[in-house]
Amino acid sequence: MLNPSRRDFLEQALAATGVALAGLPAAHTAAAAESQPQAVTHPGDKVRMAVIGVNGQGRGHVGELKQLADVDLVAICDCDPAAYVRLCEQQFKNELRPPEYVQDVRRLLDRRDIDAVTIATPNHWHALMAVWAMQSGKDVYVEKPCSHNVEEGRVITQWARKLGRMCQMGVQSRSMSGMRQTLDFVKSGKLGAVKAARAICFRQRNSIGLVDTPAPIPPGLDFDLWAGPAPADVPKRKKLHYDWHWTHLTGNGDLGNQNPHELDKARWGLGKQELPRRVVSLGGRLGYVDNGDVANCQVTIFEWDDALLISDVRGLPLKTPVTYGLKGQKAFAGACNVWYGTEGFAVGPNYASGAAFAYDGTPLGAWSGGSYRDHFANFVAAVKSRNHADLHLDIEDGHLSSALAHLGNVSWSLGEDVAPGTRPSLAAADPHVAATWESFESYLAENPIDFTSTKLKLGRELSIDPRTERASDADANRLFGREYRKGFELPRV
Repeated sequence: MLNPSRRDFLEQALAATGVALAGLPAAHTAAAAESQPQAVTHPGDKVRMAVIGVNGQGRGHVGELKQLADVDLVAICDCDPAAYVRLCEQQFKNELRPPEYVQDVRRLLDRRDIDAVTIATPNHWHALMAVWAMQSGKDVYVEKPCSHNVEEGRVITQWARKLGRMCQMGVQSRSMSGMRQTLDFVKSGKLGAVKAARAICFRQRNSIGLVDTPAPIPPGLDFDLWAGPAPADVPKRKKLHYDWHWTHLTGNGDLGNQNPHELDKARWGLGKQELPRRVVSLGGRLGYVDNGDVANCQVTIFEWDDALLISDVRGLPLKTPVTYGLKGQKAFAGACNVWYGTEGFAVGPNYASGAAFAYDGTPLGAWSGGSYRDHFANFVAAVKSRNHADLHLDIEDGHLSSALAHLGNVSWSLGEDVAPGTRPSLAAADPHVAATWESFESYLAENPIDFTSTKLKLGRELSIDPRTERASDADANRLFGREYRKGFELPRV
């Protein structure tokens, strides 16, 4: 139970937003009154920060930032006051005055006493919120994917350069020592030329259910703010929170949820600083019919002139171990990577470790170490140095990795229903691609999928100009952006 003095503070602050404490399902909430402008932090001082969006990943942001000695966490912003309630119960039980609560992100960004923000909202808000924050003079740490579509990532990058802001994407493995050492080895030449990589996401995702009624709106939540750039129609599903990942208006499926972590590491190892020239995706929302409309099982092939990246997303149960024929390897599980060189290969089984092998299974090296906090510490260091080159995942890299997911989803969304066993022609003769299709087809056959009610779709092969980041296909180019609701348009440079 809250001590009386703390509850009094929270109730007084709550009154500023007109949200009734009794109307919330948790024990307390708060809303900060507007603060008087204060001097912006200078290098060497504590960086005054706020976290935006604490219903999921943002709670982890708060936990890590609290541990950094050079950060002063001054505010929490979420359109759902109950999210702040839960956060206080979990992480600020013993504090009389937790960070202030602000419901409207626009009011938060108006404040002069905040130097930087982290963003962990639904994906459809990432780009607009990042740009607004930079325009208000704040540096930005934005969760993956940094964008909801291809165009948004380039726009964020343009604003970061124009305004001289630090902007980092939240793929935490970029700052973990074990992963950085693994990638140093991958790029050292000791594996020979590395021309192929895998981004693997084997994570079961259950159905979100099928209803024909709007999702219940949590008490006190400002749905207009939740919707933001998206249509202000309450989605039809069982719950509003988290399941936004599985509808295209607000999320990007697991290709754009978990797999940007692995896509980023794969591209990092290949050394590619531009979009691929060709992309094709095959998959579907298979095995159940629900209110989701993005794929749960999806293989995407990305081809540069001299390299391949294979994304393998499987959301149904994995019944047979998958090793892709690599000698001496344990079955791949969860989220992981493989980089293939002419003389050997490397495996990253998680965010913080990696190992390299010759193709006969002989170990060549292993590395481990690091934590999530390292990535936040790197961001704070760059905020102080004012040099975006100090960021381990500067927004331009974040854009390129996020755009891979978006390209795959564009290809898939423009596809046609096909029979199981159908394969795209792109890079079909490559042994890594062929092994992927063989494994993926076996995996689908092992699951009870009714292909008459849940369709397998072969996406349209896209041709991309890396210089312009546009496709040769007008339909695809329309899907590289989105329509923005009035009042929530994305500012362009």
